[in-house]
Amino acid sequence: MAWLEDDLLGPEGEDWRVPVSELANRQAALAQSLGTAGLSGALIQNPVDLYYFAGGRQNASLWIPADGQVTQFVRRSERRARYEAGGDDAPHEVIPFPQMSEFADELRARGAGAGVGLQMQSIPSAFAERFSTALSGLGVVGDCSALTHSQREVKSTWEIEQMSFAAEIQLTMFEVIAEVGCEGATELELSAAAEAISRSAGFGGNINLRRFPMQCDRVVIAAGRAGGIPSFFDAAIGGTGPHPGVGMGAGFSKVKAGEPVLVDILHSHRGYLIDMTRMFSLGPLDAVWQERLEDMLAVKEMVVDVLDQGKTCSQAWQDGHALAVEMGHGDHIMGMKPEQTRFLGHSLGLELDESPVVAAGFDRPLEVGGTMAIEPKVVYPEGSIGSEDTWVRGERGMEPLSADGAFPWHHQW
Repeated sequence: MAWLEDDLLGPEGEDWRVPVSELANRQAALAQSLGTAGLSGALIQNPVDLYYFAGGRQNASLWIPADGQVTQFVRRSERRARYEAGGDDAPHEVIPFPQMSEFADELRARGAGAGVGLQMQSIPSAFAERFSTALSGLGVVGDCSALTHSQREVKSTWEIEQMSFAAEIQLTMFEVIAEVGCEGATELELSAAAEAISRSAGFGGNINLRRFPMQCDRVVIAAGRAGGIPSFFDAAIGGTGPHPGVGMGAGFSKVKAGEPVLVDILHSHRGYLIDMTRMFSLGPLDAVWQERLEDMLAVKEMVVDVLDQGKTCSQAWQDGHALAVEMGHGDHIMGMKPEQTRFLGHSLGLELDESPVVAAGFDRPLEVGGTMAIEPKVVYPEGSIGSEDTWVRGERGMEPLSADGAFPWHHQW
């Protein structure tokens, strides 16, 4: 053999595979949802969902029937897919991908009938069309995206643990920025210091997003006036980025005395994201910036309290936004007109932009087990300021996963 299974172990020989029990529970939950939705089965092909349901991101299609044996059809690498699924303990069979002309018959033998679901919202249209055509003999091919998306909204205990591990590394990333910040340091230099911590801890280099264009820089640092520059990214602060081909994240703006420096960092542990924002400055900030920060902390508390009571995410948006307007930030909350972002928090997990969102139209609560980054911020031409932590709604209410009080809202270099 050219490679050994031990070659795939994590640090210090740790087994970083998704537990087989997690995979089995996820597959069973989706099978039940498929039956309720009147689908005979679903083909999981989006890489993020392949990791979620099959344990790895191989070139494969995972067939989950409403009733019957789950099968992973693999183009490459079959051996690695089998190992990542749990080896001999895998909850599904792993076999080579057949000829496309034979694929419908393969699925029919495994319970497929009318109503096969594809992840239409999570795969390229040409890819979806190819499989829809190949499976047309089975009957109507539908969209199962909503089922997979909704299932991932509620995290298991194991998933929450991964996000908690991510938060520990993320805290270290903020601590190193607190150590290296100095006059004249560029945003990119600060970002590089944090990146080194994250990479050495196992960050894989990708931040997954659901929505096109599915791009995001996971360290956004905006020093001074850079915090007032909009980007393509649907967030209050995107940063300038190093050049127009990137257009978000850290750039070449430098730390200057008395100016706010907003630091928004993502870290991912075994695929699970944690999101946090803190403020820095060289020397003290003036009273106006301090007051703006206090206002955003009050908005944060409002949003957390509404979600804690089990009220809807749209109610949390309405109450939080109204408070910001009452404080005089109507033209600056989550951006400056006409480029204001219309949310105060977003769910996250394996992807940064999961549901629900603290925004109008999300007329349902954050479920117990739901995880959300709450991030009220205000943007002015001379800079931006705000806060962000990742929260989980537990049995006892909203609980912070990221640093919360373990790192100050404002650190002075």
